[in-house]
This record gives sequence, structure tokens and C-alpha cells, in this order.
Amino acid sequence: MRSLESARVLLLNADYTPLGVIGGRKAVKLMAKGKVEVVKATDILIHNMEKTVKFLLPKILRLIKFIRTLFKTKVPFNKRHVLLRDNYTCAYCGKRSTTHMSLDHIVPKAKGGKSTFENVVTSCVPCNQKKDNRLPSQANMFPRYRAYEPTIMEFIRMQIKRLGMEEALKELGW
Repeated sequence: MRSLESARVLLLNADYTPLGVIGGRKAVKLMAKGKVEVVKATDILIHNMEKTVKFLLPKILRLIKFIRTLFKTKVPFNKRHVLLRDNYTCAYCGKRSTTHMSLDHIVPKAKGGKSTFENVVTSCVPCNQKKDNRLPSQANMFPRYRAYEPTIMEFIRMQIKRLGMEEALKELGW
């Protein structure tokens, strides 16, 4: 089913703190195992092949048992997370697009720059090519915003906002 494949569900811990966003298939598996309760559902009806089991696709799930999340201390560095942090907006020209965006090292790797949240920003392809393998001062191109490493909670809030689940969180008092 197409809607189940593309569905995104907010997963809360037992104390209602956000843990992250999971796919529809994983949400259904957690429901089938009895590990979660539905806090809020969508209006999309899900059923098995025989149509003997029917339920609404969840929008927000809460774990029944509390899990500790001490092991999650940092957001993993990757392209998807940088694009999400920067809201798919070019650091140099301000153009916003969910396609045709790349990453730019503020201090190029060839000049000792590292692949970290603090040194990488989202860039459109033309700006990335224009800056080339130069420092911002050499290219006269300076980022419009400061690159930073988001915390786990900031990152989860960014995901929730991007998926349009803010209203659901407001209903829960967040």
C-alpha cells in the first residue's frame, strides 16, 4: 500500500517526550507487538489482505514502556541531516529547494576542513561551483547563517516541523 510506505509517524516515549519520526510500516509492527498505544490517528484506513483486521493509520504513537535514551548524545552527521538542519536553503544565495542541493565545506577539505556540522552548509549547485575549492574570503562568498551541530531535541523538532506535525504536538502541550 502506497500510503503505508510513505507515512511518517511521531514516536513518543512513555513520558510523552518525542523520540523521533518512524515509518508507517514500523509503526504498524510496533502496534501489532503491543509495544505502543495510539495517541492520535489519521483518517487513512489500513487493513490486511483478507480485510479481517482494520484500523486507522497512526499519526502519533506512545511507547508503553519507558526507554532510556542516554546513548543518543549526538545527531549523526550526514547529508540528509545537514539539509534538514538548514531547511534545504542555500547558505550563499538563500535559494530554497528540496532537490538539486549539495553540501559545501566552508573550509574546503583540501585546505584542512573537516566534514562536521560546524564546517558544512547546504548549497545550491551553482553557488557550490562558484565557490569552488576556495575559502569564503577568497571567493567573496560568505554563509548567511552560522553552521552548528543541532542537539537531539532540536533535530527532532525540525523533523516534526518539516512533516507538519506541529499541531499534533501542541495538542499534547508541547
